[in-house]
Amino acid sequence: MSDHAELVGRARDLAPVIAERAADAEAMRRPPDETIRELIDAELISILVPRRWGGLQGSLHTHREVVEIISAACMSTGWILAFYSGHNWMALKFSEEAQAEFFDGKNYALIPVTTAPTIRIEPTDGGVIASGRSPWGTGIVHADWVCTGGRGSDGEIYIVAMRAEETTLVDSWHMAAMSGTGSNDFEIHDVFIPEHRVLRLLDFVNGDTPGARLHDDPMYLLPLMPFIYCEAMPVFSGGLRGATAAFEHIVKNRVRTHSRAVVADDKLAHAQLGEAAAAALVAERLVADQVRETIELAASGHAFSLDDRIRFKAQAGFVVDHCRRSVNDIIHHSGTSNFADDSPVQRFFRDINMLATHAFFESDMCREQMGRSLLGLKPTTPLI
Repeated sequence: MSDHAELVGRARDLAPVIAERAADAEAMRRPPDETIRELIDAELISILVPRRWGGLQGSLHTHREVVEIISAACMSTGWILAFYSGHNWMALKFSEEAQAEFFDGKNYALIPVTTAPTIRIEPTDGGVIASGRSPWGTGIVHADWVCTGGRGSDGEIYIVAMRAEETTLVDSWHMAAMSGTGSNDFEIHDVFIPEHRVLRLLDFVNGDTPGARLHDDPMYLLPLMPFIYCEAMPVFSGGLRGATAAFEHIVKNRVRTHSRAVVADDKLAHAQLGEAAAAALVAERLVADQVRETIELAASGHAFSLDDRIRFKAQAGFVVDHCRRSVNDIIHHSGTSNFADDSPVQRFFRDINMLATHAFFESDMCREQMGRSLLGLKPTTPLI
């Protein structure tokens, strides 16, 4: 059984190669096939899969550190890893029969999960019929299963799982940032889904399902949103660490065009680099703290209260905005030449700024919920 140190070591070994492929992944608008194979072979996608299905049943701490390392090399690849690993956890909300299908013959599954109810679901004997188009299919390029949200004719919102070959990929991912994720839309045309692969979205979000209770770790009973923060926040902290490392290289090697001054001799550059390094350290520590508290609350059997969920959301939004502001400072101090296509700094700048607009992490929405809570008002979003 692979332990934390071994898995972190494997991530560190892969990171330089993944960094070298970052520009190619962006140009291809998808993760390279060899990268996905390497992540599978290193068991980095199996970290959160329970032992019952041959997985490592590792810690969210391990997931966090591994995702940070890969995201510091390439945020698109880090996002893919975070989602493939985390979506294995989400698959455990389904029935035992569904889980046996997901992990049949292997200790991982490659599953895009979209919760927005954009497809139509009609009941039929033994299950439902699903049709429609789902956006933001992160992981769809290499998927073997797909989970997506839909609205039933009964007014209920469901999440359903189907084999990837039952969907049609739509070449929609033409983006200025996070291009290497290949997060294309996908279409579903009158697909029959058996009832053991159908869940009410409310049960999926609350987390404590019969499928999750099959496994002897309270981590698997977490509500969806507190888990998602643990799943994805390391992409931001890792991305800021990668931008900081790139900025350090710039400071060490840059010579100003007109004055020929060596930037490494400039006291202001020293302060700017020190600020970037401190900002990266703060982001990593805040993410680690939120993961730790989430694990502790789950282990205590504590029911995640609305106050807990709002607090976690507010901290997630703060971390994301902190990373956004920090990388913006870095690119500002890096010089015009570092907007060139071959400069890693501009890629981190674009990627963090794009991800900071994600519906789960957008900072104004996160702050609003905390402010409303302090005033005794109800949340204005279901994403709590």
